Amino acid sequence: MRADIRHLTEYRYAEPAWDSFNEVRLSPEVSARQDLRSFHLVVRPEASLVTTHRDYFGSLIHHVHVHERHQVLRIEAQALVDTRPLAPLEAAPFSALDNLRGEFTEFLVSSPRVPSGRWPQVFGVQGPQPHEDLSAFMVGLTTQLHRQFSYSPGATSVGTTLEQFARDQRGVCQDYTHAMLGICRTLGIPARYVSGYLYSGGEMIGADATHAWIEALIPGHGWIGFDPTNDMLAGEKHIKIGHGRDYPDVSPVRGTYYGGGGEATLNVEVRVYADPPGGSSG
Repeated sequence: MRADIRHLTEYRYAEPAWDSFNEVRLSPEVSARQDLRSFHLVVRPEASLVTTHRDYFGSLIHHVHVHERHQVLRIEAQALVDTRPLAPLEAAPFSALDNLRGEFTEFLVSSPRVPSGRWPQVFGVQGPQPHEDLSAFMVGLTTQLHRQFSYSPGATSVGTTLEQFARDQRGVCQDYTHAMLGICRTLGIPARYVSGYLYSGGEMIGADATHAWIEALIPGHGWIGFDPTNDMLAGEKHIKIGHGRDYPDVSPVRGTYYGGGGEATLNVEVRVYADPPGGSSG
């Protein structure tokens, strides 16, 4: 599938701000499952300096500095991405992870937003036996959490803790993902947080902003994406930006500024088209 992505982040300030420094993670990754045909970052007012580097997990970060005074800051990312469907997910015994866990400790231990806890018990999940199929367990867990949680925008915020979400189990894709990470890691399944986009055609949840899902290590397959918000594997309609331990590792835009007269008003608009508007490009 070819996806044309338009992601606009707009900050409005009550008073002029200046020396705005922003860290932008919006460039989709290049991998065996997706190709990045083009990426453009447009900043208004025009940035006085834009530099890039890759973070510890391999995500491309743009550092944007706007020196002049401004009351509106617009950061628009435009990307054209080709994705490929997943290969069929075959059986893999849970015990096959025994020889792999030492290589992926960072995705098994606690992280700031996914602390250690009895998360399988908290969310009513029974872990697999060593001989049981890990692939089937992960598919079943995705379905269980999708049915158990209630998708409720506004019920949580980017700062909501996993403990808070566990109390009423109402939230958004970020909360679903942190909960599934906590369950997997407690059970000894290496799992990481993925930030990206979702093409839905109006059919799926979470397509009006950056979307979140998990990737779990499945022996014989590598890292496979599972989307509990939509009860599905992450396939060609999921466009990945990057991954980390939890949300703060891959937050799309964050930064600092001087002035502004208090907290800025934030507006985010995301559009993902299955075909580029106006015909093919790239």
